[in-house]
Amino acid sequence: MAEDQSVPAGNQPAPTAPQGPNIRVISQYIKDLSFENPGLLNTQAQPNIDLGIDVGATAHTGGENLYEVSLRMQAKALTGDKVMFMLELDYAGLFQLQNFKNEDMEAALLIECPRQIFPFARRIISDITRDGGFPPLLVDPIDFRALYLSQKQRQAAAPGGAASPPNGPIRV
Repeated sequence: MAEDQSVPAGNQPAPTAPQGPNIRVISQYIKDLSFENPGLLNTQAQPNIDLGIDVGATAHTGGENLYEVSLRMQAKALTGDKVMFMLELDYAGLFQLQNFKNEDMEAALLIECPRQIFPFARRIISDITRDGGFPPLLVDPIDFRALYLSQKQRQAAAPGGAASPPNGPIRV
């Protein structure tokens, strides 16, 4: 008679499932913030708001698979030729990316990571403008995927299809 070589139910090793891509936010922080209020003007007038955003990602020296993703946002409110306020915010997050294919890494850094920290940067801009004596500036949600694809099209159309360096800043 053959011996039963089965493992008791409580001692069975857990099956190891393949791990998929994973993004983990390690921390978020304000790198730089500037708000200039040259003087309260007619705040009843509807200002023209010029808003710009720049997304950058760099490898972090603090460990493997760590990246700093930065949102640089600038806002300038004008009534006619008078400046109501100017705001610059550099908001960053430290991310750990695991199990990404090389071809998917750039998109993860420039689409998914900014998408996760944008609501916090949006809130800071709203609070700063309100605290500066103006109605809160509510930045509309940003489609980081559309920004990324637009940048890739511009790079492809540029002479030589200028690609970004592998470990250097990536701009959108």
